[in-house]
Amino acid sequence: MLSFEQKLDRYAELAVKVGANVQTGQIFVINAMIDAAPLVQLLVRKGYEAGAKQVIVKYSDETVNRLRFEMAPEESFDELPKWHAAEMEELAENNAVFLTILSSSPDLMKGIDPSRISANQRSFGQAMAKYRQYLQADKMSWTGIACPSADWAAKVFPDLPQAEQMNQLWDAIFAAVRADVEDPIAAWEQHIERLESRAVALNNKKYHALHYISPGTDLTIELPEGHIWAQAGSVNERGTPFVANIPTEEVYTAPAKYGVNGTVTSTKPLSYGGSIIDRFTLTFEKGRIVDFHAEEGHETLERLISMDEGSQYLGEVALVPFHSPISESGILYYTTLYDENASCHLAIGSSYASNIEGGKTMSPEELAERGMNSSITHVDFMMGSPETDIYGITASGDREPIFLKGNWAF
Repeated sequence: MLSFEQKLDRYAELAVKVGANVQTGQIFVINAMIDAAPLVQLLVRKGYEAGAKQVIVKYSDETVNRLRFEMAPEESFDELPKWHAAEMEELAENNAVFLTILSSSPDLMKGIDPSRISANQRSFGQAMAKYRQYLQADKMSWTGIACPSADWAAKVFPDLPQAEQMNQLWDAIFAAVRADVEDPIAAWEQHIERLESRAVALNNKKYHALHYISPGTDLTIELPEGHIWAQAGSVNERGTPFVANIPTEEVYTAPAKYGVNGTVTSTKPLSYGGSIIDRFTLTFEKGRIVDFHAEEGHETLERLISMDEGSQYLGEVALVPFHSPISESGILYYTTLYDENASCHLAIGSSYASNIEGGKTMSPEELAERGMNSSITHVDFMMGSPETDIYGITASGDREPIFLKGNWAF
């Protein structure tokens, strides 16, 4: 049996060699909470061993972040962090590779005025528009991983003794990312090949639309002409492969901005900006959200949807079978990186340029002409279940099953 240290080392190896795929001479940028320092230090070592010329670490602190939202003057949340955006853009333009470690408490901002959170999200999103375009067009390599924190572990495993919560979350993460197998890198290569085979099959179909049916959901999503189904294994503009999310179980594409009609109901809580949105429904007409309701986090959902014009439309359609490792673990993680890989999901906000033929080199105006959505936000929410049926609708109107009872039908 592998020790904790062995599994942690393999996890870091996956993050650097498969996720970020750090190349000789690159700048390696790591964003993390201070709680993740031991993992960060290991990643820094792995980064230099992979040939990085410099590893830049940017730490945040949950307590400090919360204090700002509690005590800073109102107007500070409307100020655009242009200095931060300029730094990130310059790094991206110089072929830096980016790794983000998620570990925040899902309830970090509980009790904070939602108007402060949304103002901060809006100003940050506006400032980071160019960097986000780079990211969604795969200009540079980037990846996201997770690291347990005490508050997050307590949220996921509230019934366990406090001393066991962190260990249990670490074990769950190691299993989800395949760090507990003999050869994790080989396991990931095989996994990406399986996902790619699904994407290829869907691309060969060239469906005109998808029809989702499940309890509380009856939704039709048209797909733009020339849409591309992809998986998290991608290639940056210099031809270097990377994996954007570790873990990942999805294949995804972009919807036609004005081609979404019907109602969808969430199936898992959404952790957004340090708050929880749960048990919510969205109703669409010609792509736009025209009605919504949430039993928890209604005001937060309202502010998300009103972030800008594009946040009233969808930007991603992702397929994840119920019979997948994270789903079958039965664990609710309260973080999108994991929960989106246990359920089919959709995203409110911007589309990925990589999901349309030629999109990586298109201007925002050209992408809009092709039916792609643009927004300062991109927020995934989970809506799949064991009762989800999804049908592909061909250009001639024929219906073919893609998912039946929550799993692939082919």
